[in-house]
Parts: sequence; structure tokens; C-alpha cells
Amino acid sequence: MPRFSPTFTEFAFASAALITTAAVPAQAQSSIAPPARFTDPDRVTKLRAALPQIDSVMRAFATNSRVPGIAYGVIVDGKLLHVAALGLREVPSKAAVDTSSVFRIASMTKSFTALSILQLRDAGKLSLDDPAERYVPEMKAMRYATSDAPRITIRHLLSHSAGFPEDNPWGDQQLAATDAQLSAMIKSGIPFSNAPGTAYEYSNFGFAILGRIVQNVSGMSYARYIQERVLRPLGMTSTTMEARDVPANRLAHGYRLQDGAWLEEAALPDGSFGAMGGMLTSSADLSRWVALMLDAWPARDGAESPVLKRSSLREMQQIARFSGATAARNAAGVLSLNAGGYAYGLRSASNCLFAHIVSHSGGLPGFGSQMRWLPEYGVGIVALGNLTYTGWTGVIDQSLEILSRSGGLKAREPQPAPVLLAMQSQVTRLVQEWKQPLADSIAAMNLFLDESGPRRAAAIEQMSRAVGGNCKAVGQIWAENALRGVWRMQCTNGALSVGITLAPTEPARVQQFTVVPMRADAVLGAAPLCRQ
Repeated sequence: MPRFSPTFTEFAFASAALITTAAVPAQAQSSIAPPARFTDPDRVTKLRAALPQIDSVMRAFATNSRVPGIAYGVIVDGKLLHVAALGLREVPSKAAVDTSSVFRIASMTKSFTALSILQLRDAGKLSLDDPAERYVPEMKAMRYATSDAPRITIRHLLSHSAGFPEDNPWGDQQLAATDAQLSAMIKSGIPFSNAPGTAYEYSNFGFAILGRIVQNVSGMSYARYIQERVLRPLGMTSTTMEARDVPANRLAHGYRLQDGAWLEEAALPDGSFGAMGGMLTSSADLSRWVALMLDAWPARDGAESPVLKRSSLREMQQIARFSGATAARNAAGVLSLNAGGYAYGLRSASNCLFAHIVSHSGGLPGFGSQMRWLPEYGVGIVALGNLTYTGWTGVIDQSLEILSRSGGLKAREPQPAPVLLAMQSQVTRLVQEWKQPLADSIAAMNLFLDESGPRRAAAIEQMSRAVGGNCKAVGQIWAENALRGVWRMQCTNGALSVGITLAPTEPARVQQFTVVPMRADAVLGAAPLCRQ
């Protein structure tokens, strides 16, 4: 049964009331719903109005965090709505950052590696449940921690559940390793902190192995594969795996803050660990990447992207390995939730504001970056900085809160299938006047086995009398999804909430049918994610 909350947005009432009991037109029997959609025509205008405030918090962040230079962008509906840059890309020369400046993005590279693996999977070249050693023979001699451990699969590597120990400090320094050195590391053995497939633990080593799989399966180097099969089709012309390929007047130099002074970090060359964190890109190019991910939503008919089908892009953005949840009250006493885990090369999470947040950060000596987007809202943010482990989380939180306060940050709303609207019309008639032949015509086989028709009729009549009778449907059905919805019936002295869920049959019929009294101030819609 759909839940109630103060976030209802009304839909236009359908003309399904014209449908007769005897014969429902064929088009009204369809269980195929239109894609979820945004309903506010002024949505983008409202979001654009919030951009000056985002600029303000970004400037304050750069100043307070003493980041030499930053670049950031706001993506809405696949377009770069706003891009900005400030500060220095090179401190000694005082060369300014601009929107074409290229920064290292470190572990955000992992999402490109994951997409490459899914490309090969979709082409029939591998399966995610294949043992990784099938494509990386050096792994065949690995000694597992227990005799009952499963062989490490590609899926384990993609979701950080291979059992390898967390290796961020160590992994940062492996980017320059050669193919021969990576092979030697694998052959010498990798210790296990967990049994494969039992827990989440972040592993750069695991993504280096995925890079080797891309290389061995495709027959080309990882860098070449990424360039030819991913970056070039997407028009990401500023993105590369090697700093020396970036024009000197566009390359952001990396710094650490030591004793109050900025010290330049040596540029790390690309090597066999590049698949875990070697990429460099600009704010505009990274926005194209986020736009690709956002364009996978909602599921729909139509042309696919040039690099990966939408269903696989959506697969990348959904939790494959849960990593935990926390719930706590902040200084103001407001309950805060954070729960989620790792998808494929991306993190997926929920909090009290948003049910689905996709993101990844990147940190290396000299750089820190983050990309974050809200699939159901069509909005994303990218941010690049040239200070070691630039901490973007708080300021991106602020930016999303600013967008939320603008009134333009509203999720797409599911659309009802025609058959749901047809059943709504028939059920409305039943609430007004119960007729068993009509009830039988709309009922799934379980409905009157769960509770008989006479008992349902008597309960509805009693509720209707309690609110004065003369009940009529008002406003629109709130569709939780294509085949489940709830609507309001206004009566003489009160209101009723009526909800239906349709059965998995063709044609779809009513398997669940509830009628409950509704408070005058109650509204329909999804309940808040966090409630006091």
C-alpha cells in the first residue's frame, strides 16, 4: 500500500471513468507505462537561480581549505548548466585555472574501468561471474586464506569484495608499475583480509587486475582501449591517462600544504595500475561522463549511447556490495542517515534527502576530486582541486541543499499504466456503490479469497457513511509505479484514501484494494526517507 507524506504533487485526472464494466477498451488494458517524468515546467529556471549561491560556497571553500585552484560544474538533464574555475593551476607562475584546465581524478578512473568491463561483457567476451584467473593466469597460483574460499570472480573485483586488504596509501604509489611488475606482484601472492565474496574492502590492487583483464581480453593496452572505445566516442578530447599528453598551458599542477606553504607534488606517470587511478580530465569532459550516467535514467525506449547500453549503465550505478549504514543526529538534533555500498566503479548511497545518490571521489598526492549525481533528479556536480586529497564532500552537500531549497530539485514522477487508470475508474465506482459483478470483473483471483466481497462491501459502506457519503474522486492518482497507485475520494464530511496494486497477469487486475479514512490535511505521496 502506498504511503502518505506531505510531498504530494497532483497529477491530471485521467478519462478512464468513461470505461464501462462490460468491456474495457484494448488500449486501456495496456500495462506499459510512459517513462517517469519531471512535472515542473520551471524546474531548470529554478535550478539556474541557485547557481550564484553555489558559486559563493565554492569560493568560500577554496579560500578556507587553501586549495590553489578549483574547477567545478553543475549538470542538469545531460547538459553542463554551469561551469566555473578559480585560483591557480600553477603556483610559481601564477597561471590561472580555467574551465579547460586538466586535473588528475585518481580513483574516479575506476568507473571508466568498470564500464570497459561491462562493454566486454555485453560483447560476449567475458562474464562477470567468470573466475578472474581465466583472464589473468598469474592468479591461478594464488594461495587463498581458507580451503572453502571461492575463486575470485570479475564481479568480486568490480565491487571491492575480492577479500584483498584496503590499500589506499600503498596504491597511490603503484601507478608507475610496469606490466611485468604487476605480474610479479600477483605471482608473489596477495594476502586476504576477508574471504572473497563476504565483505566490502576497497582495493586498488583489484582494479589494477581489472585493467589487466581489459588488456588481455581486448588485445590492446588499457590506455588505448579507453581512448578508442570510451573517450573518443563520447567526445572526451581533454581526457588522458598520461600527464605528458596534456598541453602545458592546460595542465593543473598538484600541491600539498606543508608548514603554510604549497609544495608541488611530482607528477606520477601512467603504468599498469592506471586502471585504478591514473586518469586526467577537465571539468567539461568529466561533465560529459556524468551526463552519460544520468542519461541512463529513466528506463525507456529509444536509441542507446555510443559506448554502453542504458541497462548496463544503470547496472553500474546500483549497489553490488553493501558497505554499511549509519544514523545519527547532527548538532541541530536533526536525524541523519547514510547507507549504501559499492556498485561497479561507483558508490551508491541513500540519505535523508535522496534515495539514490551515485558518486565517486578521487585523491592522490596533489589532487582531490569528486563527482556526484542524483539519477531520479537528473542533476549532478563535478569538482576538481589541485591540493592533496581536496575534501569536496561537505561543499557538494551544501550545493545540493542549495539546489533543493530552490524548489527545482524534484524527482521524476512515475507514470501510471493505462490499465492502472482503468482499474482506478472501476474501483472508484465500487466505493461509490458496490456491485458484485463489477467487483468480479476487476478482481485478480486472490482478491476475494483474501477477504470476501460482502465483507469488503460492508467495510467500505461503513467508512463511507462515517464521512457523510457522496464520495467522489478528486485530483489524480498518485502512482508509486506503473501498476500501483493511491487516490483521494472527497466525501461530504471527510475523505477516503483508496489504493490498488495490480497482479502480474495480462490483463492486469486488482490483487490488493484498500480503503482507509484520510485526514483533511493529509496528502498523497512517498513518505520522507527519515522520520522523527
